[in-house]
Amino acid sequence: RSLFRIRRKTNLAWRQSSRRSYKRGQRRIIMDEQSSQNGAADAYSDEYLKQILMDVNVIALVGASPRSDRDSYRVMQVLLEHGYTVIPVNPREAGNQILGQRCYADLASIEPAVDMVDIFRSSEAAFGVTEEAIAIGAKVVWMQLEIINHQAAALAAAAGIKVVMNRCPKIELENPYWTGRVD
Repeated sequence: RSLFRIRRKTNLAWRQSSRRSYKRGQRRIIMDEQSSQNGAADAYSDEYLKQILMDVNVIALVGASPRSDRDSYRVMQVLLEHGYTVIPVNPREAGNQILGQRCYADLASIEPAVDMVDIFRSSEAAFGVTEEAIAIGAKVVWMQLEIINHQAAALAAAAGIKVVMNRCPKIELENPYWTGRVD
């Protein structure tokens, strides 16, 4: 389900539309003209990111993979090493274990309260995942590198949820400002 359509660049109506989709690598960046004029999607202060990483304990990782060569697997591994409770979400792996953690089909199936939803899905899918994150009462929606969806970010912000786009918590945990979590 989507509130917008991605139109082909060759279509004149697409050029005149207020909604656009710019291809970057294999992912798409979903934005409207107003948000594209408002600056970079990844302009977050170190303090903002640090505070999020200090405040969250339970992270639902949507798009988790059991394959060790995948980024989602490596990010999940690092988050677990840093003491976070990470709950993998992948409908194809539901009921199985990823890095010793039970995998769920969707966010609504998760029993413990989730502080942060880390999205390893396409920019197009981020809106639906954000709707699910709002429904379960998550405090943060974090979209991984090259995942940018301004409509999803606006929806989350309107619900009082903190948003991070086009960033990776694994990389943030390696930054000099990071001194570790206080339990």
